[in-house]
Amino acid sequence: MNLLVPIANGDGGFHAPTIDEFFPPTILFEGTPFEINRIILVRLIAVAVLLLVFWLGTRKLRVIPNRRQSIIEFGLDFVRVNIAEDLLGKKDGKRFLPVITTIFFLVLFLNLTGIIPFLNIAGTSTAGMPLVLAVVAYVLFIYAGLRKKSWRFFSDSLFPAGVPKGLYVIMTPIELLSIFILRPVTLMLRLLMNMVVGHLLLVILFAATQFFFFQAEGAFKLIGAGTLAFGLAFTLFELLVAVLQAYIFTLLTTVYIQLSLAEEH
Repeated sequence: MNLLVPIANGDGGFHAPTIDEFFPPTILFEGTPFEINRIILVRLIAVAVLLLVFWLGTRKLRVIPNRRQSIIEFGLDFVRVNIAEDLLGKKDGKRFLPVITTIFFLVLFLNLTGIIPFLNIAGTSTAGMPLVLAVVAYVLFIYAGLRKKSWRFFSDSLFPAGVPKGLYVIMTPIELLSIFILRPVTLMLRLLMNMVVGHLLLVILFAATQFFFFQAEGAFKLIGAGTLAFGLAFTLFELLVAVLQAYIFTLLTTVYIQLSLAEEH
């Protein structure tokens, strides 16, 4: 399993990472519908760890929680109070809480694999998983609106109240594009691009560190200390981005649900 792109050719030249980093070769079951490459394997590991963490943290619940239970409860309460109930209220927040919680922790664990040694790539750094999550958010948005208003949901969205009828020629296509087409696309791209850029940046810094330490000559080796320091600093920054992107994706999903439940858009 290649953790970094090749950094030097035969003449010692530096090779920066390319987009091919996100299309690794098949590891298992090549030529079948169940092909597993490095990124798919990372996703499976992330989901397995997520299930294990919650199983260990909740298998023996206590009135006075231990450390593991406290961490799990803190995470669950954060999603419930600061996202679901703040935006949807207690009633609707409780209805959508299971899927909102699942989205938050799934995105979080998939993002964190980007800074885990020997994994070194986020499970959300190719379009497949962000697209699936965006589709789930889109389905929730449509479902909530239809459940609340039936088919009036579409007319209320495409023909906003208070707009002169003559302006609907302009407003309706804009609303159709922004609400029903661009929302899931931008939701996917926001998560995807942040994970792609973060991975490429870390690979560049650590590949450069390896190059300067082991390939460069003379005083150029000292530059490796700088790239290593920047690499460690950006690893911490990428940790923050992983958490922040999980929060933003879940928050926007909940905002879209809230908008579909509102009486006016």
